[in-house]
Amino acid sequence: MSEITITRTDTDTKASYTATIDGVEGAGELTLSKVSDTLIIADHTAVPDTMRGMGVAAALAERLFADARAAGQRIVPLCPFVRGYADKRREETSDVIQW
Repeated sequence: MSEITITRTDTDTKASYTATIDGVEGAGELTLSKVSDTLIIADHTAVPDTMRGMGVAAALAERLFADARAAGQRIVPLCPFVRGYADKRREETSDVIQW
């Protein structure tokens, strides 16, 4: 399987992660809102049909968790995918998820 490349774009109040795979059309995206320096909201995750089943949404969520850990942030998982992903991994995400 090809490697997933994830880039992050930030504004003052929002951020988004974009995932691409060489040779695969489209891009996956995870968006978030910045509530404060220590609290962010995972708003939405979308992956095109061309990337379904390739682990793109999971890779986006993992990058979000890693970045939040590094920044000392907590995540409010409003996005159904991020909520479900974190719920299935409560023990390993408890340090970053704000339930």
